[in-house]
Amino acid sequence: MPEAIRIHHVSLIVADTKRSLAFYRGLLGLIPDEHRPDLGYPGAWLWVGDQQIHLLELPNPDPLQGRPQHGGRDRHLALAMRDVASLALRLEQAGIAFTRSRSSRPAIFCRDPDGNALELMETALSGC
Repeated sequence: MPEAIRIHHVSLIVADTKRSLAFYRGLLGLIPDEHRPDLGYPGAWLWVGDQQIHLLELPNPDPLQGRPQHGGRDRHLALAMRDVASLALRLEQAGIAFTRSRSSRPAIFCRDPDGNALELMETALSGC
């Protein structure tokens, strides 16, 4: 029986690749993979450890309004981060709203410029 061994990549729909890169690269520090082939439509591949996020520039089928305020109650991508406190300061300075984890652990939830929910949790490098 086949078994999944890890997540290779996750795709997120974005309206503007450049705007999204400013968020993912500029605020979260993700590094683009310049070696991915051109697929014939705008987007970008970003490294997260040895996995990737694929930003797909397409019309978004999901509503931007009426989504849960706390991203943990919506579809979301969780990223392990080294320092959530300094990330929270960067998000505040950039005017990006976020909520803190309701479990009191060092984690924050925010949305990217296209409404994709993110959980940004502080964790040791060895695991989540």
